Amino acid sequence: MAGSRLRMAAVGVIALAVTAVPSAAQAGKSTHRGNPNLTTVQILSFNDYHGHLEATDPVLAPTVDPSQTPVGGAEHLATTLTTLRAKVGAANSLTVAAGDLIGGSPFLSGIFHDEPAVESLNAMKLDVSAVGNHEFDEGTTELLRMQNGGCHPVAGCYFTDAPYAGADFQWLAANVVRKDTGTTLLPGTSVKTVNGVRVGFIGMTLEATPALVNPSGVASVAFRDEVLAANAQARLLKKQGVKAIVVLLHEGGYQAGDYRTCSGISDPIAQIASTMTPEVDLIVSGHTHQAYICSLPDPAGHPRLVTSAADYGRAVTETSLVVNRASGEVDRARTKAVNHLNARTAVKDPVQTGIIAKWTTLAGPIRSLVVGSVAQSITGDASGNRGIETPMGDLVADAMLAATKPAGAQLAFMNVGGVRASLLYPTSTLGEGDGKVTYSEAYAVTPFGNVVLSLDMTGDQIRQVLEQQYQPIPARGSRPMLALGVSEGFTYIWDSAAPQGSRVVPGSMALHGVPVSLTSTYRVGVQNFLADGGDSFTAFLGGTNRIGAAEDLAAFITYLQANPGLLPPPDRIAGL
Repeated sequence: MAGSRLRMAAVGVIALAVTAVPSAAQAGKSTHRGNPNLTTVQILSFNDYHGHLEATDPVLAPTVDPSQTPVGGAEHLATTLTTLRAKVGAANSLTVAAGDLIGGSPFLSGIFHDEPAVESLNAMKLDVSAVGNHEFDEGTTELLRMQNGGCHPVAGCYFTDAPYAGADFQWLAANVVRKDTGTTLLPGTSVKTVNGVRVGFIGMTLEATPALVNPSGVASVAFRDEVLAANAQARLLKKQGVKAIVVLLHEGGYQAGDYRTCSGISDPIAQIASTMTPEVDLIVSGHTHQAYICSLPDPAGHPRLVTSAADYGRAVTETSLVVNRASGEVDRARTKAVNHLNARTAVKDPVQTGIIAKWTTLAGPIRSLVVGSVAQSITGDASGNRGIETPMGDLVADAMLAATKPAGAQLAFMNVGGVRASLLYPTSTLGEGDGKVTYSEAYAVTPFGNVVLSLDMTGDQIRQVLEQQYQPIPARGSRPMLALGVSEGFTYIWDSAAPQGSRVVPGSMALHGVPVSLTSTYRVGVQNFLADGGDSFTAFLGGTNRIGAAEDLAAFITYLQANPGLLPPPDRIAGL
């Protein structure tokens, strides 16, 4: 059950003292011989968990993990964390996260509004986390319920004898401000005392969050600049005497090396790190689902660690934060970080096994119900490159077109970021047989509960939508290019070398081979996330005569049932 520390006001600083008198066996690990004033605080961190309780995720890409070690799963992650804590003693260790713990989750967590994910993280003894953009998928009110507890307003209590109690860890939102009061939606900082030193944590999501979630769900809050928010909170912590400061930031970058390295780290994290106040000693990042251990200069030119631990609980970062007990300052020269794979060779944690079994039982037989089939693997979901056309993106667009045809739809679009899984032929995780698609697999593809609808748009408005696939940083943060899946019959040519706003080759848009007229009106199928301007596709807001259809999951399942033995759709876009 969530502790009383989580029932405090939703603004300000949460302070938690962690008993930290090391045993004789631990003393050599938490202090430094020859300098008794120095102590080490172990910080274990991960990001982008997304409710991935079950060990069903693929290995990391070969360039990221050349060993191709099977990784992931809450049962193994809990054991990996426990094993790493044992190196220094649990009293000298803190476990933190950089957001997207919930939202966009697979069936077992997503169908229960991510209560299973929070329960699993509580059992892992997570201390504090930043909010990410996916924490806002169901709006600010639902995020506060996830923090504080209470039954879902529609689904109710899943266990009447044990209502959802909330998160034992604190979500931090230093740059998410209520428009009516000017206060933060959730606390901006948290201070932990470990082995006689205080460590301050500042948590926040990327400023571009409103472009990545349904705008109506976050209309009551404003998302501030990440660097300005961190700098302001760091000043407040310093006034309280807290000099060891860690930022948990749900924003990141991309690098070309493996999970242990940092090769050519990109913006926006590189730019953020170069401008964030030197008072911050460590930046734990996320959002891009990348793994890296970087040392980047702060504005004063001093090296500072910037880390990220891939996604889905497939890796954990261990940072040995060396702090001077006398001054409270971090000794950056001695501070080190390393990424560890969460290998499935780790013994399964029995508590996590029990959590998975409990929710699996509640889910019942629907998860293994066969709703369709594929004759080949259909790939290209949000875990890959979101800036290219993918077969899965086009397939979901086809399903949305089918759902909206009764209202006259002629074409449909789908954002690849909303396609959360692929349909793989050689898998039978529930014993259903290769090529068969279960309800839980279909749910994993479209877990957000969006409503599919149709609206009238001119040919020129469609062109504007396509041009908005590219919007430079900071419009969408670290993902400037977000390609749209398009339905069967619609084609166009994209010239990435052309100036922004002119990349759709003139005259190339066609519907069943007939050129699209910029002045004619067409009926377009889309889900409400895009129709409301999500992912910065604001051109959809000009659509008129909106008519709702089915929920996205229902539309997808209906399409699967009507089209057995699906094959990957052919490319519909040239040059993207």
